[in-house]
Amino acid sequence: MEINIPMKSDWKKYALAFIITTIIFVTAFAISSRINDSRLNELRGLQDSVSINILSSETQFNLLKEAACDDLFSSTLGQELGNLADRLSYMESIGKADDAEVVTLKRYYSLLEIKDYLLIAGAAGKCTKRPTTILYFYQGDCPECAQQAQVLTYIRQHHPENLRIYSFDYDLDVSALKTLANINKVKAPFPALIIKNKTYNGLKSLEEITDLLPELAATSTATSTKK
Repeated sequence: MEINIPMKSDWKKYALAFIITTIIFVTAFAISSRINDSRLNELRGLQDSVSINILSSETQFNLLKEAACDDLFSSTLGQELGNLADRLSYMESIGKADDAEVVTLKRYYSLLEIKDYLLIAGAAGKCTKRPTTILYFYQGDCPECAQQAQVLTYIRQHHPENLRIYSFDYDLDVSALKTLANINKVKAPFPALIIKNKTYNGLKSLEEITDLLPELAATSTATSTKK
């Protein structure tokens, strides 16, 4: 029986293939890490901007009267909160949900959202025109939460002027968030939405949410008429 012994040149090919594969893997890992670091830096910068804008709005609200209400709740802040939520969702979608820095950013973001929500709620007696709010609670292992997030993102993008959507990870260890959930009696099943002080459990379609908020349809009609 003949045994074919690989030629020396074959071993060189295998060695070269291994080296090339290793280089490709290391390069891909380095690029991925750099992209993730870049996104984390973007998140930090956006959080700082949101924090400053909320502080500015809060200060305005304390200083000014009814005449300033139109300028108090700018759509810019709503868009920044939405962009921040989208980027955090992306970090979660690529398996970074348990990353220590991402968790810290989420906790800080949740506090910013609650602060903005309280600011809007506090304007109820002073400002006749203020954004409509939706509180959205989700869990990481919730199969329908990703679908709900897509529906809410669509609504937010089409109503940037008069809608604030606040998204919260129900399992996040933030005492203020736990208090907010308890006040609204939030519990499974998820997703859970609080619309006009009423809690709705389970996935809600675009049509179901817009039916609960007819004022959004009215503003859409007004916007279309202006165009």
